[in-house]
Amino acid sequence: MDWLERVARLRQWSRDGARAPHKPLLLLYALGRFQADAEGELAYTAVEADLKRLLAEYGPGRTTTPAYPFHHLVSDGVWEVRTDRGGGSPGTGVRELRASGAAGRLAPDLRAVLGRDPSLLGRMARVLLDLHFPPSLHQDLCDAAGLELELAETQALAFAGRRQRDRRMREVVLTAYEYRCAFCGYDGVLDTAPVGLEAAHVRWWAFDGPDDVDNGLCLCSLHHKLFDRGVLGMGDEHRVLVSRSFAGRSAAAHEHVTALAGRPLLGPRPGSRPVAAPHRAWHTRQVFRGSPASAPPVG
Repeated sequence: MDWLERVARLRQWSRDGARAPHKPLLLLYALGRFQADAEGELAYTAVEADLKRLLAEYGPGRTTTPAYPFHHLVSDGVWEVRTDRGGGSPGTGVRELRASGAAGRLAPDLRAVLGRDPSLLGRMARVLLDLHFPPSLHQDLCDAAGLELELAETQALAFAGRRQRDRRMREVVLTAYEYRCAFCGYDGVLDTAPVGLEAAHVRWWAFDGPDDVDNGLCLCSLHHKLFDRGVLGMGDEHRVLVSRSFAGRSAAAHEHVTALAGRPLLGPRPGSRPVAAPHRAWHTRQVFRGSPASAPPVG
């Protein structure tokens, strides 16, 4: 099994379509740190706060701990952990990882291969990004993990059995929503081409979301990013949800975000299928943050 295939097959906890990107996030972080210092180790106590922040921002809404991937990624053959007492992880207990001086790094064989072929790092990162996160979050994740993909090969190799995206989805979704954002109504064009409008997957493609119109929304660039970050969501009656956790003091934040709470979605046009209930429910469970805010008073 080559390294790209091994990365694509990271063993992860799974139940009812739940997201568990703990290992991919740790590996992206480790690749970023390797890119900066190929010889360095990642002491658990030194990186715990960084990993917590990555999990809080890009993981599921439920409480989790970086101790889990720090220990369990070893079983995938891409990571090793040692302690002050020698090799081997002490387990998933935070106290044990701290007290034992646990430190992790990429597995020796992987470090050797990356030394001979630096472009592999970028291809591995791209596989992790493509398989576990929507494209709107890729650059943010690279920035958070300290990864500079422009310094490495950014095109992942296609490997047998990998599902390919349907490139026609964007046009189908934008047409169904008549080239306007389903949340705010933005419908900008430059000459005759739509600008700042994107086709968003409701159930992420990386989590078996189909490239179908009933799993898509036409959103402006801002609301696509907020939708994928869990600030915005969709209620059972196809009304906009806004997370109570969101805060913004400016008039712009109120106009573009908080004022959307409870507003009905725009579109799709008659004859096009609206977002299917299972996809909407997946996004609410797996992406939307916390509980929804109340709709602002009218008038």
